[in-house]
Amino acid sequence: MKTYKLTAFEANGEKILDEAFQAEDDTEAKGIGERMLKEKQLDEKTHRCSSPAGKLVLFHR
Repeated sequence: MKTYKLTAFEANGEKILDEAFQAEDDTEAKGIGERMLKEKQLDEKTHRCSSPAGKLVLFHR
């Protein structure tokens, strides 16, 4: 398992979500990140999910 980081921001740049979670690979991490954002009603906010290597697996501006 790898540790991924999910972050969401307000329009003014304020960080409103900063969570780490475990996933087997980038595809699974993208799905988990999307579900977490929908559950917290943050899917329309600016957000990103990055892999342990720093690769963006999910991004919305």
